[in-house]
Amino acid sequence: MASAHAIPSLDEEFEFTADSKRRLMIGIGAGVALVAIGAYLLASGAGSHETHAVAHSAGGHEAHGAGHHAYKWTNRLWANVWLNAIYFTGAAVIGMFFISYNYLAQAGWSSAFKRIPEALPAFLPFTGIAIIAVFFLAGQDLFHWTNPALYDVKSPEFDPIINGKKGFLNTPFYLTRIVAYFGLWYFMWRMIRNYSLQEDLEGGTAYYDKSIKLGTAFLLVFGVTSSTSAWDFVMSIDTHWFSTMFGWYTLASWHVTGLAIITLAVVTLKEQGYLKIVNDSHLQDLGKFMFAFSIFWTYVWFAQFMLIYYANLPEETIYYRERFSGFGGIYKAPFFVNLFLNFVCPFLILMTRDSKRTYIILKIAAWCIIIGHYFDFYVNIMPGTVGEHGGFGPVEFGMILIFACGFIWTVSSQLTKANLIPKNHPMLEEAIHHDI
Repeated sequence: MASAHAIPSLDEEFEFTADSKRRLMIGIGAGVALVAIGAYLLASGAGSHETHAVAHSAGGHEAHGAGHHAYKWTNRLWANVWLNAIYFTGAAVIGMFFISYNYLAQAGWSSAFKRIPEALPAFLPFTGIAIIAVFFLAGQDLFHWTNPALYDVKSPEFDPIINGKKGFLNTPFYLTRIVAYFGLWYFMWRMIRNYSLQEDLEGGTAYYDKSIKLGTAFLLVFGVTSSTSAWDFVMSIDTHWFSTMFGWYTLASWHVTGLAIITLAVVTLKEQGYLKIVNDSHLQDLGKFMFAFSIFWTYVWFAQFMLIYYANLPEETIYYRERFSGFGGIYKAPFFVNLFLNFVCPFLILMTRDSKRTYIILKIAAWCIIIGHYFDFYVNIMPGTVGEHGGFGPVEFGMILIFACGFIWTVSSQLTKANLIPKNHPMLEEAIHHDI
């Protein structure tokens, strides 16, 4: 039994080595170089994806972009910044979401590695700045609803549907919401992080009780803002189209991505000799989380798709027609890669008990999910922002490198600021003897 094992030392300090920093700097530098090469190719016309004109029936591509401003090569650059900023925003905020629902449930098992999800939200200021900057610099090129002519009754571009949404989709209110999202998420994370660090110093249950209350408050806030931010960040790109399930869909995608990152970090730290109190039962539970929420994401994806498919309303089906067969079919492969990596792979890989206790299998499953949900957001964002000019080239790979390396650097820096094991957590004894 796990309780019969000797209890390992609880003093573990993570070292963010100079070698690790150098590798991350090289990664960022390589990313910048790739983006520069890609921008040059796009500007010269060699990197743009040329296609024949595609006929759109059932209202055509209007629903998402016929009224957009003329395409510019910079659109693809800014769209990639937006895509990565949204993806890593989700990865970061899910750290706070994870520790909050574990506090509310008074779960003990997760306290063994809670420093990892606790570190993820440190990246939120960077993605928040990127999102606001892109909106100011390229909002009119990426978001159809920012065109003032759509709201002018006398203009030939007047759009009664979009005009009906102007109470929600207007620049002042939109920017206010973005600032509110990041302000609330980051402020509440700073508070719960400080409680955790104070608990390490002083012990007792006072800070634990405060964390339960704050975590519960965050869940209420996130229950609303996770949906409204999904509407703002992603769904508003395709302004005519809407789905009442889109908030849940995006939360499911963000959540399982965050779980995969947490699992990958735990396994990697274990391989480096850290987190000695984390045992196979902890890993199995993390594997079960990834398995379960991959199925949940698939359920929401299929429910949204099936409702639209059998209703067969042109204003709804155009969303999937563009991604499945529109724009010369350039989004068809990512469409199916998304389903394969996010459902088929985790479902088959993590089905058995032993697979969820094996390092390499957990890492493969986590990487499938992390890469797969990048494709998920790619398929949701790119058709409405760049249309037939999408693709995978130096800009895409470079931007991923920049954001991923920056994310790893920020999280690693946070891990150095506290003991990896929360020594005075009231539930730590339960975590040490966790056995399933």
